[in-house]
Amino acid sequence: MAPLDTVRRSSARPALPRTYLVWLAGTRASLLGDAVLYFALGWAASAHGGATGALVLTAITLPRTLLLLPGGAVGDRFGARRVMLAGDAVMLTAALALALASSHLDPSPWLLVTVAAVVGTVDAFYLPAAGSMPRSLVGEAQLPRALAVQQAAGQIASLLGAPLGALLVAAAGLTGAALADAGTFAIVLVVLVRVRPAFDVERSPRGEGLLAAAADGVRVAAGDPVLRSALLLTAAAACFLLPVVSLLNPLLAREHGWSAGAAGLIAGGQSLGVVAVALVVSRRGTMRRMGRGAALGLCVAAPGITAVALAGEAGVALAVAGGIVTGAGSGMFACHIGPLVLTGAPGTHLARLQALLTLVQSLALVGGNNALGALADARGAAVATAVCAAGACAAGTTGLALKPLGRLRQP
Repeated sequence: MAPLDTVRRSSARPALPRTYLVWLAGTRASLLGDAVLYFALGWAASAHGGATGALVLTAITLPRTLLLLPGGAVGDRFGARRVMLAGDAVMLTAALALALASSHLDPSPWLLVTVAAVVGTVDAFYLPAAGSMPRSLVGEAQLPRALAVQQAAGQIASLLGAPLGALLVAAAGLTGAALADAGTFAIVLVVLVRVRPAFDVERSPRGEGLLAAAADGVRVAAGDPVLRSALLLTAAAACFLLPVVSLLNPLLAREHGWSAGAAGLIAGGQSLGVVAVALVVSRRGTMRRMGRGAALGLCVAAPGITAVALAGEAGVALAVAGGIVTGAGSGMFACHIGPLVLTGAPGTHLARLQALLTLVQSLALVGGNNALGALADARGAAVATAVCAAGACAAGTTGLALKPLGRLRQP
C-alpha cells in the first residue's frame, strides 16, 4: 500500500508553470499602473469641465474599438509576445513624456486627449495579444486554472487601482501617477524579454492583408457553433451583468437615499464574489463542460441582481449580499468563458478571436448602458435592475439548452 503522502502528491494538481506566473505578475502590475493612470487622466480632465472629461474617455474608447479587429490580426501574424513588447515600449515612452510635460506645465486638454488616444490605440493591439498569450505559456489541461488566477489577480488590481491613483495624485499629481505607470511598463518589458513561450502556436500567413485577416476571424467565429454561442453569451453578460456594477448601483443608491459609501459596499461585494469564485476555480479547476459552466454563471447571478433590485426597503445589507451573489455568478461566467474560447479557437486565430470577444463585449455594453439608463430615467433604477436579472436568467437558461456548449469538455 502506498504511503499517504505519496497518494496526496499523486492526486494533487500540478503547479502552474513558473514562466506563466512570472508573466502574470508582470502584466497584473502593469494593469494596476494602467488603473492608476486612468484615474489620474480622468481627474486632470475634470478640472477642465465635463465636456473635456467625456472627450478624454472617448479618445481612449474610440480608437480601441475601431482598431481591435486589425489589432487581433497583427497579433496572430507577428506573435503575441512581439506585439506586447512593442506596446509596452510605446506606453513606457508615452508615460515618461506625460510625466515630463506635466512636471513643467499644467496639463492642457489636448495633452490629455493625445495621451488618451495613444492609450486607446495601443490597447487595440495589446489586449488581443495579452488575451491569447496564456495559450503559449500553459498546456490546455491547465489553461482554465491559469485563466482563473489571471481573473482573480486582474480583479484585485482593478480594485486597488482607483484608491492608489487617488493617493498618488494627491501626493505627487499627474506626474507621480505617470511615473508609477511607466515603472510598471518597465517591469513588463523586463519580464517579456526573459519569458519565452513554452508551447508553439501556429501563426497566420503573412501574405494575407490585415483587413482580410480581421474579416476571416469574424468568419471563423460565426461559422463555429461553440465560438458563436460563446460570443452570444458574452454579449448577454456585457448587457445584463456589467451595467449593474457601473451604472445601476449608483442610480439605485441615489434612488433609495443611500450614501456613496453604500454604493461602494455593494460594488465591493460584487468584486468579492468574483475574486472568491476565481480563487476556487484556480484551485479546483472549472466544470468539465465549460460552456455549461459559463451559462450557469449567468443563472447564479440572476437572483443576486434580483436581491439588489428589491433591496430598497430591506436596506443596504440585502443589496450587499445580492452583490456578492452577483459577483459569484459573474466570476463563474468569466472563469469558464475565457478557457472555452481559447481552447475552442484555432491556433492561427487566437488574437483575432480575443479581439472579437472584447469588441462584442464593448458594443453590447454601450447599447446596454444607454438602454438601461433610459429605462431607469423613465421607470426607476429598480425596474432597470430587475430587467437585468430577467435578462441574465433568460440568457443563462438558453445557454444551458444550447447543444454546442454542452459538447465541449475541459481537456
